[in-house]
Amino acid sequence: MSHRKFEAPRRGSLGFIPRKRSKRFRGKVKSFPRDDPSVAPHLTAFIGYKAGMTHVVRDVERPGSKLHKKETVEAVTVIEAPPMVVVGIVGYIETPKGLRSLKTVWASHLSQEVLRRFYKNWYKSKRKAFTNYTKKVAADKEWFEAQLKKIKKYATVVRVLAHTQISKIGLRAKKAHLMEIQVNGGSIAEKVDYGVSLFEKQVPLEGVFKEGEMIDTIAVTKGYGYEGVTTRWGTTRLPRKTHKGLRKVACIGSWHPSRVQSTVPRAGQRGFHHRTEINKKIYRIGKGNDTKNATTEFDITEKQITPMGGFPHYGVVSEDFLVLKGCVPGPKKRPITLRKTLLAQTKRSALEPVNLKFIDTSSKFGHGRFQTSDEKNKFMGARKVASK
Repeated sequence: MSHRKFEAPRRGSLGFIPRKRSKRFRGKVKSFPRDDPSVAPHLTAFIGYKAGMTHVVRDVERPGSKLHKKETVEAVTVIEAPPMVVVGIVGYIETPKGLRSLKTVWASHLSQEVLRRFYKNWYKSKRKAFTNYTKKVAADKEWFEAQLKKIKKYATVVRVLAHTQISKIGLRAKKAHLMEIQVNGGSIAEKVDYGVSLFEKQVPLEGVFKEGEMIDTIAVTKGYGYEGVTTRWGTTRLPRKTHKGLRKVACIGSWHPSRVQSTVPRAGQRGFHHRTEINKKIYRIGKGNDTKNATTEFDITEKQITPMGGFPHYGVVSEDFLVLKGCVPGPKKRPITLRKTLLAQTKRSALEPVNLKFIDTSSKFGHGRFQTSDEKNKFMGARKVASK
């Protein structure tokens, strides 16, 4: 019997295998919050786009802690989230194999950015999607109402179809991201009426979430391509004089079972994985047209959330946004699905009131010294203007 020279725990979690590329680009909600019929109907998810990160200073309200009544600096993520547009409603019925869609009812008019989602090549297509459906709804209102009645009668779960307004942010993409958002609260009939009342209307971010709330983020992580075992799994490097390289796994298994087991670290894809992260606290929900959306009670400088020079690899945040504590999966510009929490929040950190004293808007491209361009001009004085 052979023995190992050094004892070591296994490297890398097996809870995330297989580590392969995600099939989808946008994060998918696989579980919505539990429904409570006693509250009013409301939406449970939203989509935003990751702009970048900054830091904030806030007072800690945690009696008994050494940080109580003291300032702390925390990293935050800024997610730009223009209002979403509701364009349809879906009713599901429960079966022994899970939910099955019963009926899907669409709005009469769909914008071009969501119609692009139904085509692989918009430029070469005839762009006839939903033209017949629109004519049918206009000619036969009774048929439209009959579809809704069927959902009210048989469905047990109601979700609305909503899409982002991707044209409102400075991305090259033109296709809107479309998703199903579950309607919770009220009876089935109330859910359907609520969903239909939102048809072709804009739903703002503050209509779904509020400041101080704990939410979950669902996204696809940043991709790094094909990586070796040391980077991918964190295995220990072999001794310096090892033949044929040292960033390897020395023994990939015993003689029997005569195969390489799935638990053995191997080279392969790292990143671009679908991940759900829970319990992210909303520190601020801001309006894009507010010239003081990064101003606080203690920092009265008139400034917006976009740092000097813009967010690197993103640009200017001109629409509604939210500031989340900590980091979020994915690179800049990636769509981030935001979902209401599945858990009853009881921890002090979740219930603690948020009192921001300062939001940093200095340049994120280098060592930023100034919060606004006015501040920089006052400090630097008159400068030579390049002649045209």
